[in-house]
Amino acid sequence: MTSEKVETVVAGNYLEMEREEEGSKSTTSKLSRLFWHGGSVYDAWFSCASNQVAQVLLTLPYSFSQLGMLSGILFQIFYGLMGSWTAYIISVLYVEYRTRKEREKVDFRNHVIQWFEVLDGLLGKHWRNLGLFFNCTFLLFGSVIQLIACASNIYYINDHLDKRTWTYIFGACCATTVFIPSFHNYRIWSFLGLVMTTYTAWYMTIASLVHGQAEDVKHSGPTKLVLYFTGATNILYTFGGHAVTVEIMHAMWKPQKFKMIYLIATLYVMTLTLPSAAAVYWAFGDDLLTHSNALSLLPRTGFRDSAVVLMLIHQFITFGFACTPLYFVWEKFVGVHETKSLFKRALVRLPVVVPIWFLAIIFPFFGPINSTVGSLLVSFTVYIIPALAHMVTFASASARENAVERPPSILGGWVGLYSLNVFVAVWVLVVGFGLGGWASMLNFVHQVKTFGLFAKCYQCPPHKA
Repeated sequence: MTSEKVETVVAGNYLEMEREEEGSKSTTSKLSRLFWHGGSVYDAWFSCASNQVAQVLLTLPYSFSQLGMLSGILFQIFYGLMGSWTAYIISVLYVEYRTRKEREKVDFRNHVIQWFEVLDGLLGKHWRNLGLFFNCTFLLFGSVIQLIACASNIYYINDHLDKRTWTYIFGACCATTVFIPSFHNYRIWSFLGLVMTTYTAWYMTIASLVHGQAEDVKHSGPTKLVLYFTGATNILYTFGGHAVTVEIMHAMWKPQKFKMIYLIATLYVMTLTLPSAAAVYWAFGDDLLTHSNALSLLPRTGFRDSAVVLMLIHQFITFGFACTPLYFVWEKFVGVHETKSLFKRALVRLPVVVPIWFLAIIFPFFGPINSTVGSLLVSFTVYIIPALAHMVTFASASARENAVERPPSILGGWVGLYSLNVFVAVWVLVVGFGLGGWASMLNFVHQVKTFGLFAKCYQCPPHKA
């Protein structure tokens, strides 16, 4: 099958949707189409880049204090490239599944394909259950992290309320994401989110350089294996934001054009994460070991307060990114996913927010929870399962012969592709899940013993009346 025929098959329903949308222009305002209805390559790029860096931007300097400058930089580059590879693998599996189903005349106009459905269609129910468990658990805790980050950030502007109270407030605010139908409707939010993160990253870089090195600053990392692998798994988490890759692809008019989008998004993200993490670590050194949120060390100015506000808005957006796939899963379970009533779907979605809210109050540990989620969940969801699923899907000669997307020749064909997949699976299993899981859990248990569950104000300085 030629690439032109493949494109027609994969994009068939979307081309029909485009024609339907053209016919409805008389009833849809131009302003609404401009800000609300996104399905282009650019929309997908903004979604990938915006979703990759939110609150984790504020914890990367903390990771540098655990890893040291050189390891921090190398791990960002290494895991950035590895994350881009597995995002590509996920996109290949999505196109394979989508093409097979559309050849069977399956209509997806009112149905959003998700990762567990791709695994189910290609490999069966056991893979589906595995993908469903890891993906949903990761997205659940990813949403929890956004709530914790909101409370942590706003406290640096207004400390009259403790962080736990702020978590209650922002939990209610983030619940409004139930009214955003799908990733197709995140056009303006993705754009604004990336603008906000770009401002915050360069504020952190410039403010740290202007501040200069703190008095008696020390850069002693790495000092302990526990801290070293905790920091490494936080970076693994940073570039593992493509648990929503399938949903972002499905929102595209022509999802087969996704291939290189995640890599290009990652390269841009590195222009934000590398300078900001390196500059803050250079300025404050070991002080970051007890300050997982980098904003807590920067002097309060109008620029810092602006960064806090912008990050709060972005975390609201990222909460929606992480929670929307969970909304879809719950809608499908309840049986309302394909209804056209947005209000009905919003009401059904509300119960999904409750456990997220509750977990954010139980475990308010900003930096350590990133590393724990990275080692135990991201390692499988984003790296190991996609690599293994691709190898099993194309294990037979006939599957490779009839593959919709063939390996790029630059990789050495199927042999090179399989070699990369094996390397990713083994590395992440041993270093990310094994060593990273050991280190992260030790650090997480230490935080629980130190601050306790339901901590009222985690890592808060003594309050001044």
